[in-house]
Amino acid sequence: MRRSRVGLGFIALAAAGALALTSCASNGGGEGGGEAGAGGIITVNNTEPQKGLIPADTTEVGGGKVVDALWEGLVYYDADGVTQMGVAESIEAQNEENTLWEVKLRDDAVFSDGTPVLAHNFVDAWNYAANVDNALGNQYFFSAIKGFSESEPVEALEGLTIVDDHTFTIEASPDFPDRLGYSAYYPLPDVAFEDMAAFGQNPVGNGLYMLDGDDAWKHDVSISLVKNDSYVGPREVANDGIEFKVYASLDAAYTDLLANNLDVLDQIPDTSFAVFQDELGDRAINQAGALTTTLAISTSLEHFGMDEEGKLRRAALSMAVDRDEIIDVIFEGTNVPAVDFTSPVVDGFADDLAGMEKLEFNPDEAKKLWAEADAISPYEGTLEVATNTDGPHQVWVEAVANQWATNLGISAAPKLYPTFAAFLDDREADTVGGPFRAGWQGDYPGAYNYLQPLYYTDASSNHGFYANPEVDQLLDEAVQESDHEARNAKLDEVQELLLEDMPSIPLWYQGTTGGFSENVDNVAFGWNSVPIFNEITTK
Repeated sequence: MRRSRVGLGFIALAAAGALALTSCASNGGGEGGGEAGAGGIITVNNTEPQKGLIPADTTEVGGGKVVDALWEGLVYYDADGVTQMGVAESIEAQNEENTLWEVKLRDDAVFSDGTPVLAHNFVDAWNYAANVDNALGNQYFFSAIKGFSESEPVEALEGLTIVDDHTFTIEASPDFPDRLGYSAYYPLPDVAFEDMAAFGQNPVGNGLYMLDGDDAWKHDVSISLVKNDSYVGPREVANDGIEFKVYASLDAAYTDLLANNLDVLDQIPDTSFAVFQDELGDRAINQAGALTTTLAISTSLEHFGMDEEGKLRRAALSMAVDRDEIIDVIFEGTNVPAVDFTSPVVDGFADDLAGMEKLEFNPDEAKKLWAEADAISPYEGTLEVATNTDGPHQVWVEAVANQWATNLGISAAPKLYPTFAAFLDDREADTVGGPFRAGWQGDYPGAYNYLQPLYYTDASSNHGFYANPEVDQLLDEAVQESDHEARNAKLDEVQELLLEDMPSIPLWYQGTTGGFSENVDNVAFGWNSVPIFNEITTK
């Protein structure tokens, strides 16, 4: 829930041996957002957040961009995906196994209401998020901490211990520090626990920005943030605030961008791929990103379960998609055909997996596999493929449906939802009724993040309701590996099982396309394809 990038400076925090992460700020801050504003509110596009702005319950991009602006975690990821100190002054391994970590906080960090950020603000927030009774969307992110239970309510995780106001320890898996820049691990002020639902509508964070008054969130219209003058961390803010403008379609947002009525657009609509670089010139963004696009299929969908028939149909659908044609014609070459379930810009990416042939266009084999599935149980009716229309996906979804109809000899059509939130609601309720557009934008720059949330049994974003005990076991083993290469080898095994089952169909790695108006400068996008808002200046 960040652009001219030529590579990824990923640091494996859980490497073998004792490792210490220490702040590079000589005084723990003091030259941050409170002193560097250059004036002006920047306007950026967004979608309406699906839920309240509670960090550990925000699992989609519309809410994630706002949450990341309002909060700062123990660490954050810079533009290249490298971990930097945030509220933490140091994170030091306490044993050779890298399973016990001591966290020391800066003593000057405060929430935007002036209350200090203390060790208990992290521990209380994590305990609340990990408790199954609270049903937060990012609960699984705490599964690596000792004492976690996905079925029984746990009030206090055994692996979290407060030492003093600015120190706590974490007993968790060796890779746990890799994840700490993600929003699920942000702290919460005491006031949040008085009424969590109300807090999510008017949250108090500790980040670079804060809400602009009690009515800052105008639902389905905008969310207005201003620079947080109480922030004293390592980063600076070069503007006075952000207005997140909610658009019903990216076409409308792009029109506003061309008219200089929108400052930053983080996705070009598919209808403008052919012209946006000419129309925007040096204000166009076109680079590699950490987004992967897939088509997910619920395992409860008739004819598409994890039995022989279902696996045949899933493989057939994958091989009936001409990825190169769609990328060339619709995306103007800005995307890259997928060869795995992760992303080329993260640690652990693999391009030599057994079963990769299922991701290659082979219409003859696809038709053969579909016929074999029909011999088991004939498929009748129209196969609908779903997406939302307030994003840049309708045209390519229609193209996929047309290719399936042509290459498999079946009836196929798009199923369109007006908003991303409505689309997500049906995905989570398992009521979509056919394949649907899915994918992942990295939370932290590692392959595990592209696999566990989507394919572990009952994981928060496992909207295909896939369950494979072998996959679960390998993911559990990978997360316990201190050795970096051994961990990635386990993840390769996971991916090969996924290629066998095809719980989702990898399509392409989505390029980062965007643009900015004539009213702003210093616009850059980070490793995860999100603009670096605090660096943008107004003219």
